[in-house]
Amino acid sequence: MPSSRISPVRQAAATASENSDSEKYLEENTVQRYRDRIWKTLERVGRPDSRFHWDFSSFIADFDGSDRATRLVTELDAWRSAERVFITPDNSTELLRREAMRAGKLLIVTTYGIRRGFLALYPADVPADEVSYAATLDGLDRYARPVTLAELRGGPVLPLMITGGSAVSRNGIRFGKGHGYFDLEWAMLSEIGLTDAQTVVVDVVHDEQFVDDHLDGEPHDVPVDWIVTNLRAIEVPNPGRTPGRVRWDLIPGTEHEFLPPIVELRDVRSAVDAE
Repeated sequence: MPSSRISPVRQAAATASENSDSEKYLEENTVQRYRDRIWKTLERVGRPDSRFHWDFSSFIADFDGSDRATRLVTELDAWRSAERVFITPDNSTELLRREAMRAGKLLIVTTYGIRRGFLALYPADVPADEVSYAATLDGLDRYARPVTLAELRGGPVLPLMITGGSAVSRNGIRFGKGHGYFDLEWAMLSEIGLTDAQTVVVDVVHDEQFVDDHLDGEPHDVPVDWIVTNLRAIEVPNPGRTPGRVRWDLIPGTEHEFLPPIVELRDVRSAVDAE
């Protein structure tokens, strides 16, 4: 009669898998607890959106003191030396988009939810009295130019990428609305050679969105180099960021599957595979 005993190797593998699943569950729940706590805080220090009101799962909120955070970002060496920057279309980064135009920097930004891909905003295209409007999402649609990844490919590496977020840990692990947009933006730009080890990543948040805890990120997470709040600029030592790559195994069946730049990259991959 065959033995029903499980071999030690299989038992160890099963235990390791259970432990891994348990650790992942705890990490995800820790992140969600922080996110929920900070969304509650944002009802006090944040600013509502004209479309989504207080639904922080749908937008990255501007906050009291974002003007001071903007000033601290503009004092970073990475900002001063950058001729072109990527800045997310978040409410909390609107003032930075305005300052980029005033400083004559070429601005690369995505449309909301990356639904229409990337835009390039050339300061020369914006009348001086329209800079503040051009920094808004509606203004970007008015003055920026739609660009494909093929059009962006081959340009100089982006020296600076700036994002908002729901919260960020002391080791630079940020979490936003939960959709993974910035991680995907980093991955796509990395795929076409627009990021490297010298690219500086900055997260702009209210000081109460800073989590004084060490969090283990997911493989696709993008640790940041600087956390800039309304009170301080915190440099993250050795964030351990690796070159971004699109996790194609995670794309099918998600809201990302048919985003224009993802379709573009998928077509390129298919063409290469067919050669």
